Amino acid sequence: MGATIGIRREDKSRWERRVPITPEKIQKLREKYGIEFLVQPSPVRAFREEEFARAGAAVQEDLFPASVVFAIKEIPPHLLQPGKTYVFFAHVIKGQPHNMPMLRRLMELGCNLIDYEKVTDERGRRLIFFGWHAGVVGMIESLWALGQRLAWEGIANPFTRIRHTYTYESLEAARADVRAAGEEIRAHGLPPQLVPLIIGVAGYGNVGRGIQEILRDLPTVEIAPAEVASIASDPQASAHVIYRTTFREEHIVAPNDPQTPFDLQDYYHHPEKYHSTFAPYLPHLTVLMNANYWDARYPRLVTKAELRELYGRPQPPRLRVIGDVSCDVEGSIECNVRCTEPDDPVYVYNPLTGEISMGVAGYGPVILAVDILPSELPREASEYFSDILEPFIPAIAEADYSVPFEQLALPPEIKRAVIVYHGKLTPDYQYLEKFLQQASPS
Repeated sequence: MGATIGIRREDKSRWERRVPITPEKIQKLREKYGIEFLVQPSPVRAFREEEFARAGAAVQEDLFPASVVFAIKEIPPHLLQPGKTYVFFAHVIKGQPHNMPMLRRLMELGCNLIDYEKVTDERGRRLIFFGWHAGVVGMIESLWALGQRLAWEGIANPFTRIRHTYTYESLEAARADVRAAGEEIRAHGLPPQLVPLIIGVAGYGNVGRGIQEILRDLPTVEIAPAEVASIASDPQASAHVIYRTTFREEHIVAPNDPQTPFDLQDYYHHPEKYHSTFAPYLPHLTVLMNANYWDARYPRLVTKAELRELYGRPQPPRLRVIGDVSCDVEGSIECNVRCTEPDDPVYVYNPLTGEISMGVAGYGPVILAVDILPSELPREASEYFSDILEPFIPAIAEADYSVPFEQLALPPEIKRAVIVYHGKLTPDYQYLEKFLQQASPS
């Protein structure tokens, strides 16, 4: 008899409708490898229970017979079962305090944890992700936010035709409205108050590629970061295009020692030797999209102090929207002070008071801070994710987890993602012990 995989329902948010393995893949894996599937019922999942049943999965509440359980988001500690292998986005690798109880419970129960986020190739590049869809949705939602903000300011604009992504039947339907806004810009131009409209994208990975995918539906002209200030002050700048620029690491940080040249690998390994140089771009951008990975070792892209200085000037700045797709609360975008939901995705951050107000009205930039953006395209995102996960599923399902970690026969890409094994942190993740100790009740 083949292995049995469990797929749990998602319950972190009412918006979380994705699945790690689609019915189509279940049918294929059953037929090719003899793997059986147990799927917990869900009232919100984008794929109906009938679809799973037709694929040959057993739809049932009890996942106890499954030795390996796949999910998308974190699993509440009280639902974890002894000795199982769990595969999901654990959000523990930065020592996130809110997930330390879950990590500790996994260890207490002697479980194994495989984190999608750490499935990488030999060069450390992530292989399993929703990043492209996060970028796509983040850009659509930021264009929606721009349209709503300008309308609140009394400026008629072509972006008001764009809706929340989750209200469209498909990504293609959403992109049709983005393209229609682009055609209006191409034919009639932007309102004079917006010219030139400059969108800056910080990041060029999977999230950044998703952002650029949507920007290509608009009439855009790519400019270098060094051109941003001159374009912003050019009276001949075109009203019939959107200017877009991509910020790489060398554009946003510099070595503390002015005599030292920028070195990307040195920055990755010694970020404390660098400082942010991004503030001079802020006055010239209309929209800033943040697609960068960040943790506390790195300089922030935008600080509260920089925004306070910018918005304290006599003339209101151009900056209307910050789309923080990476969504690290008080992280790279320090004024992102809370996460939001898809049906209420933005707030205005007042740089002078530090207060926020939900919606688009108020003094300060509109902040998009949804941390589950791909859930707004649940079927398409799930199909994409399932495609890239599929090659690894048989090995994960059929591995012998009774052997010592050194003998565990998993593909190297997956073995690098094993954070907990037999209830203990694996060698690459021993550093998490200090976070577990910090989170322990005194």
